Amino acid sequence: MSETAHERHLGYIPDHETKVDLLRNEAIAKTVINLITRSDDRPITIGVHGYWGAGKSSVLEMIAARFPDQGKDTLVIRYNGWQFQGFEDAKIALIEGIVHDLIENRSLATKATDQVRNILKRIDWLKVAKRTGGLAFNLATGLPSPDQLSDIVGFIGSKLGSPAEVLTKENAEAVVEEAKGYWKEKGESPSVPSEIRAFRAAFKELMAAADIKKLVVLVDDLDRCLPETAIETLEAIRLFVMLPNTAFVIGADENMIKYAVTKHFPNLPEGEIAAEYPRAYLEKLIQVPFRIPSMGHAETRTYLTLLVVGSIVGETSKGFEKLLKTATDYMSKPWEQTSISEAEVRDALGDKYDDQIKSAVITVHQIAPVLATGTSGNPRHVKRFVNALNLRLQVSEARGFGDAIDQAVLAKIMLAEYFLPETMFNMIAREVASSLDGRSPSLGELEREVIGAKEEEAADKAVPSPTATGDVLQWTADTKIRRWAETLPALADVSLKPYLFVINDVKNHTASAALLDPHLLEIVVKLNEGSFSAKSISKELKALSPTESGKVFDEARLRLLSAPDLMTKPPLFEGIVTFVETLQHFEGRYLDLLEELQPSKISGWISSGHDGAVKSAAGQARLLAVLEKWSKSPNTALKIFASQAHKLKAAK
Repeated sequence: MSETAHERHLGYIPDHETKVDLLRNEAIAKTVINLITRSDDRPITIGVHGYWGAGKSSVLEMIAARFPDQGKDTLVIRYNGWQFQGFEDAKIALIEGIVHDLIENRSLATKATDQVRNILKRIDWLKVAKRTGGLAFNLATGLPSPDQLSDIVGFIGSKLGSPAEVLTKENAEAVVEEAKGYWKEKGESPSVPSEIRAFRAAFKELMAAADIKKLVVLVDDLDRCLPETAIETLEAIRLFVMLPNTAFVIGADENMIKYAVTKHFPNLPEGEIAAEYPRAYLEKLIQVPFRIPSMGHAETRTYLTLLVVGSIVGETSKGFEKLLKTATDYMSKPWEQTSISEAEVRDALGDKYDDQIKSAVITVHQIAPVLATGTSGNPRHVKRFVNALNLRLQVSEARGFGDAIDQAVLAKIMLAEYFLPETMFNMIAREVASSLDGRSPSLGELEREVIGAKEEEAADKAVPSPTATGDVLQWTADTKIRRWAETLPALADVSLKPYLFVINDVKNHTASAALLDPHLLEIVVKLNEGSFSAKSISKELKALSPTESGKVFDEARLRLLSAPDLMTKPPLFEGIVTFVETLQHFEGRYLDLLEELQPSKISGWISSGHDGAVKSAAGQARLLAVLEKWSKSPNTALKIFASQAHKLKAAK
């Protein structure tokens, strides 16, 4: 390849919320703002829902940046529950955070000293109540499960006339000291409900003193919190939701919140009540839910193009702003399934359109269909794939073999690594590692089958019956695999060995036992000669260290998997069986090896002769499952013998 290092990189994509709208989510942000501004003095809670990485934080960022009249009669506060997890009580952290932001933003510490002193005292009491009478505090601010209600009510009536009455032995001294000053000044022992009402009244006074007509609190990352933290944060919000002039916008995956509710209330009765309770809990708190939609194929292609081009030329450049306007027009009509073309990128960027951008855009357009399916249209997953691809390109250059790597080829291989069945990817990797030319026969067969069928369809001819066999035939039945195989560039005639070295950060697909010590290599040679020779070295096998025996098995395994013909039983297989009979702790590795064998390349002999190597009950169960899999293979000989072996073993 002649590309320079600079031309090869797609550009690093920052994985955090953005103020630049690449997903047309500004429409959601504007709608949320309109709802809040039109709610007058009525309190409102709004949910911005979506899977992890869908763009919830970016929507909240847009709301914060675009909300009108900030600094005048509107105050927008950001709160991230995840940042406080494990450091502070979640309820108190939210309450204190809102109050302190309000005081600091409006300089109320000097302007409204009485109101500030009053609200801080209320918070101090809530801290004491939380530490001493947790159940009562939960009742006042949260939603207990139905079967807890009677116990909690009785507990409050008998115990929480004063919080000091329910101190535990462990925290008694510390809490009494904390509370002593408050109650001494009050001269009374208040109840939790009365103090909750007093807190709300004090907060209303503070809002009036601050001359704020609308307080907007943006709560983010609740779905990253542990269930207990998430629930406590939601319950703290309930202190404010009935107060006028307040608005809460909660960004969270609603499924994660429902899970948190289920974990928080584990003793819910079975049936419909248990299923409905988490949803009811969320609906009781959130009045207006918004759900961020997943991206389709065309939207993923447009989004990916914007990400890559923006990372190279900068999101503030005039060319990118022009390109963003074109993309926005397409995203406004997602049903038309149209996206940015290479020509439109060139027209928007003008003289900034160079070879680096051209190469990146071509790669993006090639991988977008498979990436859209593999990531389910999740923006964060798209970003992380591009960053992983870019990192591997840079590593290959740093290690000195960057010229052997084509970014489009690497991208296609990574699509298979990330989003296709692991068994398929591992099989292709094994074939590449064991071949002299670095090609995978199975991959070549797959591409010929899929691309040939597509060409027949395009020519309006009858599609011939599949000629693929074994595993490849199963692959062609998978829509995701077919779409990947159709993606350019074709890989059948490409030496993929350099690419296996690039992806060795995940798994060493190119490992070889060529560097075995001579005495270990002699043992492998004996195993390769069959059962008789293997049994003659049983003492040597037992004397091997765990590391040495592992190296011997790995080399024997690699040689067996690389054998060109397994239609008849090779002596090496008998040697491996004897090896496992001698070193029984390799039983699991032996079963792994059986599962790795390609049904299309073996025959009926493989269906028997395993009992010496597989002796445990768990191992026999795994062997039975392997036989069942083989009994369903298109390989006729294997199918017949495996079916018989499965029936005999299942009958025992």
